[in-house]
Parts: sequence; C-alpha cells; structure tokens
Amino acid sequence: MIPFLSSVAVISLSGVMMPGPMFAVAVTRSYRSQFAGTKMALGHAIVEIPLMLLIYFGLAQFFDEKPVQIALYLVGGSILVWMGTSMFRKRNQSVNKARDLPYNSVLAGVITSAANPLFFLWWAVVGSMLIMKSLSFGLTGFVLLITVHLLCDFGWLSFISVIIHRTKSMWRKKFQEGLLITCSFLLIGFGAWFLSSGIRLVI
Repeated sequence: MIPFLSSVAVISLSGVMMPGPMFAVAVTRSYRSQFAGTKMALGHAIVEIPLMLLIYFGLAQFFDEKPVQIALYLVGGSILVWMGTSMFRKRNQSVNKARDLPYNSVLAGVITSAANPLFFLWWAVVGSMLIMKSLSFGLTGFVLLITVHLLCDFGWLSFISVIIHRTKSMWRKKFQEGLLITCSFLLIGFGAWFLSSGIRLVI
C-alpha cells in the first residue's frame, strides 16, 4: 500500500506543480487572499471527485470518443481565452482592481478545471491507471487514492497562495502588473492551443 500511495503522491504533484490555467489564476488571486489557493483547490475537487467516481465505475472510455474530445477542446479553449482576455483588459487599472475578476476563487477552481481538456484526458489515461491499481486494495485503496491526490492539490496551491500573499509587499507595482499580464497571456495561450487542437480534430 505504501509504495502505491507514494507513486500517487509523486504523479499527482508532478501534475499539479506544472504551470497551467489553474496556476495562472491562483497566482493573480493570491495577492488579495492567502486562502485563494485553498479555495481554488476546493473548486478543483468539486470537478475532480465526480470525475474520479465516473472512472472508478468504468466510464474512462467516454473521453476517448472523438466528439467528446472536440467539445472539451473547443469549449474549454474558448473559456480560457475569455478568462485571459478579462485579466489582460484590467492590466492598466490599479493592481488591486486588476484582481477583481468576474469570479470568486472557488468558482475559478471549477472553471479552470472544467475548461482544461488535458485535465480530463490526464484522468482518462494516467488517472485511470492509478484507479485500476487502487482496486487491488479494494474500496480502501480508492478512498486513499482520492485523499492523497487531493492533499497534493490542496497542499501545493495553498503553499503558492500563502507565499505570494505574504511577499507581495516586496514586489514593485510594475513587476506585479507584469506578472498579471504574463498570467493572462498564459491563459490565452492555453486557450488558443486547445482551440486549435479541437479544430484539427474536426478537420
């Protein structure tokens, strides 16, 4: 059991620590609250736990369907472009107002998870493998898989949020605005990539 849970922790951390849409939004929202990352992890869990249950009950192949993948890429890409554009439009406002995005941190966690096709595909491939391995330990193994994975998500996002919030006074306004723009471009870039991937699948 210990080796299995250790592999879950390593694989989970390698995924959550990779810069992506959720990380970009977590950075910008952490200026205002050191609990932004924790709240975003909660929103992420709201999407992730039902997905894990679906895969547990054998529905991983659903995400192999081409129409499903096209929908994930096109809808998710569009939402991320919208989020990035909203963030970029506020670049000339004060730094505090620039973080007043039209969604709270929990909802941001839901959106950045549900709008990320790679999140679903990761669970359909890598995640389903972990779930299959957990079955050898029965329901206890599956519950512990969920627990360890979520602890990695909450731990990393909370850590990032606290660090950014407590050190924000050390950063100049220009640097903060630059970071905001960088994060907006990151969201737009991911959105454009997902859209182009969806269009390629259609063609």
